[in-house]
Amino acid sequence: MSGHHPFSELTKDFTPGRRRRIQAMKDKLLADMPLHELRRARALTQQHLAETLKVNQPAVAKLEQRADMYVSSLRSYVEAVGGRLKIIAEFPEGDVTISNFSNLGSGLITKR
Repeated sequence: MSGHHPFSELTKDFTPGRRRRIQAMKDKLLADMPLHELRRARALTQQHLAETLKVNQPAVAKLEQRADMYVSSLRSYVEAVGGRLKIIAEFPEGDVTISNFSNLGSGLITKR
Protein backbone atom coordinates (compact mmCIF):
# COMPACT_ATOMS: atom_id res chain seq x y z
CA MET A 1 0.00 0.00 0.00
CA SER A 2 1.44 3.32 -1.04
CA GLY A 3 1.67 5.99 1.67
CA HIS A 4 1.06 3.64 4.60
CA HIS A 5 3.88 2.98 7.05
CA PRO A 6 3.99 1.39 10.50
CA PHE A 7 4.16 3.98 13.28
CA SER A 8 7.45 2.52 14.50
CA GLU A 9 8.98 3.23 11.09
CA LEU A 10 7.75 6.83 11.13
CA THR A 11 9.27 7.50 14.54
CA LYS A 12 12.51 5.51 14.31
CA ASP A 13 14.65 8.60 13.53
CA PHE A 14 13.27 10.76 16.37
CA THR A 15 15.92 12.17 18.67
CA PRO A 16 15.82 11.26 22.37
CA GLY A 17 14.76 14.83 23.16
CA ARG A 18 11.86 14.65 20.74
CA ARG A 19 10.79 11.30 22.19
CA ARG A 20 10.80 12.85 25.70
CA ARG A 21 8.69 15.81 24.51
CA ILE A 22 6.21 13.48 22.82
CA GLN A 23 5.99 11.33 25.97
CA ALA A 24 5.41 14.44 28.11
CA MET A 25 2.58 15.58 25.81
CA LYS A 26 1.09 12.07 25.87
CA ASP A 27 1.26 11.96 29.68
CA LYS A 28 -0.49 15.35 29.94
CA LEU A 29 -3.23 14.33 27.52
CA LEU A 30 -3.82 11.11 29.44
CA ALA A 31 -3.82 12.96 32.78
CA ASP A 32 -6.52 15.38 31.57
CA MET A 33 -8.79 12.83 29.87
CA PRO A 34 -12.58 13.20 30.29
CA LEU A 35 -14.51 10.04 31.17
CA HIS A 36 -15.99 9.49 27.71
CA GLU A 37 -12.52 9.70 26.15
CA LEU A 38 -11.16 7.30 28.77
CA ARG A 39 -13.90 4.81 27.87
CA ARG A 40 -13.18 5.19 24.15
CA ALA A 41 -9.43 4.84 24.71
CA ARG A 42 -10.17 1.54 26.44
CA ALA A 43 -12.26 0.50 23.37
CA LEU A 44 -15.48 0.17 25.37
CA THR A 45 -19.00 1.18 24.36
CA GLN A 46 -21.45 2.84 26.71
CA GLN A 47 -23.59 -0.31 26.44
CA HIS A 48 -20.72 -2.59 27.48
CA LEU A 49 -19.89 -0.30 30.40
CA ALA A 50 -23.58 -0.18 31.40
CA GLU A 51 -23.66 -3.99 31.56
CA THR A 52 -20.51 -4.03 33.69
CA LEU A 53 -21.93 -1.38 36.05
CA LYS A 54 -25.38 -3.04 36.04
CA VAL A 55 -27.12 0.15 34.87
CA ASN A 56 -28.72 1.18 31.58
CA GLN A 57 -26.83 2.92 28.77
CA PRO A 58 -28.47 6.34 29.33
CA ALA A 59 -27.16 6.25 32.92
CA VAL A 60 -23.60 5.86 31.58
CA ALA A 61 -24.15 8.77 29.16
CA LYS A 62 -25.42 10.94 32.02
CA LEU A 63 -22.50 9.95 34.26
CA GLU A 64 -19.99 10.87 31.54
CA GLN A 65 -21.51 14.35 31.22
CA ARG A 66 -21.63 15.19 34.94
CA ALA A 67 -19.18 17.70 36.34
CA ASP A 68 -20.03 16.70 39.92
CA MET A 69 -20.57 13.15 41.15
CA TYR A 70 -20.08 10.86 44.11
CA VAL A 71 -16.58 9.48 44.54
CA SER A 72 -18.09 5.99 44.73
CA SER A 73 -19.69 6.48 41.28
CA LEU A 74 -16.42 7.67 39.81
CA ARG A 75 -14.55 4.77 41.45
CA SER A 76 -17.02 2.26 39.98
CA TYR A 77 -16.69 3.82 36.53
CA VAL A 78 -12.88 3.79 36.62
CA GLU A 79 -12.80 0.21 37.86
CA ALA A 80 -15.28 -0.82 35.12
CA VAL A 81 -12.87 0.46 32.45
CA GLY A 82 -10.02 -1.45 34.07
CA GLY A 83 -8.40 1.20 36.26
CA ARG A 84 -8.02 2.09 39.91
CA LEU A 85 -9.06 5.48 41.29
CA LYS A 86 -6.50 7.43 43.31
CA ILE A 87 -7.34 10.76 44.89
CA ILE A 88 -4.37 12.99 45.54
CA ALA A 89 -4.44 16.32 47.38
CA GLU A 90 -1.60 18.61 46.30
CA PHE A 91 0.09 20.87 48.85
CA PRO A 92 3.23 23.03 48.58
CA GLU A 93 5.12 20.64 50.86
CA GLY A 94 4.03 17.49 49.04
CA ASP A 95 1.14 15.37 47.82
CA VAL A 96 -1.22 13.35 50.02
CA THR A 97 -2.87 10.25 48.60
CA ILE A 98 -6.26 10.01 50.26
CA SER A 99 -7.09 6.37 50.82
CA ASN A 100 -10.07 6.63 53.14
CA PHE A 101 -12.37 9.63 53.52
CA SER A 102 -13.34 8.75 57.09
CA ASN A 103 -9.68 8.74 58.17
CA LEU A 104 -7.77 11.49 56.35
CA GLY A 105 -4.70 10.94 58.49
CA SER A 106 -3.97 7.63 56.77
CA GLY A 107 -2.88 9.29 53.50
CA LEU A 108 0.71 9.06 52.35
CA ILE A 109 2.71 12.27 51.88
CA THR A 110 5.18 12.30 49.01
CA LYS A 111 7.55 15.13 48.15
CA ARG A 112 7.22 16.73 44.72
